[in-house]
Amino acid sequence: MKFSIEREALVKPLSLVAGVVERRQTLPILANVLVNVEGSQLSLVGTDLEVELTGRVTLEDSDSVSGSVTVPGRKLFDICKSLPDGSVIELAQDGAKLVVKSGRSRFSLATLPATEFPLVDSLNVRGSMTVDQQALKALIEQTGFAMAQQDVRYYLNGMLWELNANQFRVVATDGHRLATSHIVLSEGVVQGLSGPDATQIILPRKGVLELSRLLQPGDAPAEVALGDNHLKVETASFTFISKLVDGKFPDYQRVLPKNSTKTVVGERDVLKSALSRAAILSNEKYRGIRLHLSSDQLQVVANNPEQEEAEEIISVDYQGEPLEIGFNVSYLLDVLGVIHEDSVKVSLSDPSGSALLEAADEHANAMYVVMPMRL
Repeated sequence: MKFSIEREALVKPLSLVAGVVERRQTLPILANVLVNVEGSQLSLVGTDLEVELTGRVTLEDSDSVSGSVTVPGRKLFDICKSLPDGSVIELAQDGAKLVVKSGRSRFSLATLPATEFPLVDSLNVRGSMTVDQQALKALIEQTGFAMAQQDVRYYLNGMLWELNANQFRVVATDGHRLATSHIVLSEGVVQGLSGPDATQIILPRKGVLELSRLLQPGDAPAEVALGDNHLKVETASFTFISKLVDGKFPDYQRVLPKNSTKTVVGERDVLKSALSRAAILSNEKYRGIRLHLSSDQLQVVANNPEQEEAEEIISVDYQGEPLEIGFNVSYLLDVLGVIHEDSVKVSLSDPSGSALLEAADEHANAMYVVMPMRL
């Protein structure tokens, strides 16, 4: 194997796969990236056995020699990144080594055979669709914060993807709050599915974070394929494959409040600022605040074990009986951080009932449920 390439063209796909590759692995091959040249196509593959990522670039080198080998991923990335801008890098396999040359610099890296690299087998695709990268990235960003991190209920440490013939929905929850968002798909976009029955998969947390990092703004398409055990997302510059969580996600429909009797509408920025200031004097461990609702007014109160207290009063659109309810302020701020519309609608029932937050815009596609706290 042999090829030459401009530094910037190589660093870009290397940076994609470097996030998957770990420096220390129980299997030495997992610290390596698979470098494969076929004609004018260079592909770089990294995996941790949960997520597999392939970055691709077209070579302009007419003298390239096809072949494949694995080399330490982080070392190769650090070497290429540290070379001067505009450098031309030449990589050539020399026995059991990969020699990297650029100008007067020369590096010799240890290799392992490409045949030992653990690639994912072919997927048994249940359903597929084409979606804009930006739309997919927005769905993840609107909901990903609500995923659990190290919950014993392992199926919560990920994100539910639900696909039917005309709608794609994602859901995340850690048991204390829930976030869901969806997009409506045009007819004929979804392949392999028909009718109202939805196909559900659970993408693990690491896969969600890696995919969000990869997706680019704009209307460039991404091909999404849902398999029995894996999810595959393919674009012009990368192929992302992740194992799925083997478990049953909670019925999110049952969590969405359906009997709310009180509705509050307020300006997002005003509410977010008031909550942020009150949070400064909330209990550092439990982060609890109290909301006092009265006619066209919301009072936010926080205190802590040091007997310090914060009080904020803001104007809201509310007509109803007075209500006092407690929340973890961090959960409310997380939601307000991903709603970008000017006004927010909060639907409530009683002090022990959960709150439903969404943009006041009737076309909003995201909903958030936050459980109350006893204070």
